[in-house]
Amino acid sequence: MGDAGLVVVALVMAVGLVGIVVPVLPGTVLVGLSALVWAVAEGGAAWAWFAGVAVLLAAGQVSMYLLPGRRMTRAGIGKRTLLLGAVLGVVGFFVVPVLGLPLGFVLGVFLGELAAASEVPDRARRAWRSTVVALKNVGLSVALEGSAALLATGVWVAGALSLR
Repeated sequence: MGDAGLVVVALVMAVGLVGIVVPVLPGTVLVGLSALVWAVAEGGAAWAWFAGVAVLLAAGQVSMYLLPGRRMTRAGIGKRTLLLGAVLGVVGFFVVPVLGLPLGFVLGVFLGELAAASEVPDRARRAWRSTVVALKNVGLSVALEGSAALLATGVWVAGALSLR
């Protein structure tokens, strides 16, 4: 692969890294697919580097769902509440581009916890605390996915430089 090809792969990876933070783009998918295109074009030892990229991205995907999910379950946030947050997040994504996803998620978690705590005194405060916990864990999820993608990009850069 020539220099122009490497630049294109690097640009797609950069767009993928941005896509992890901006929920419009499939960030991890772009990073992985661009590394795959590079490995196909390079061949040989590039496949070993691609395997490292793939393992890091897969570990990031697993950890971004497992760790925050466990923490929210331990904090007492129910699966129905998280499902409502996800559904309203998706609806919000289409109603208010870019900002609608987090806004819908926050609203969904708050409403879900408010409904779940109907017999609890000061239920609005409890619902808000659960919402804050959910938001912190969403941030953790993004950080885990972003870290894995950054490490995977670093592995690709090392591979591309070593095979030059």
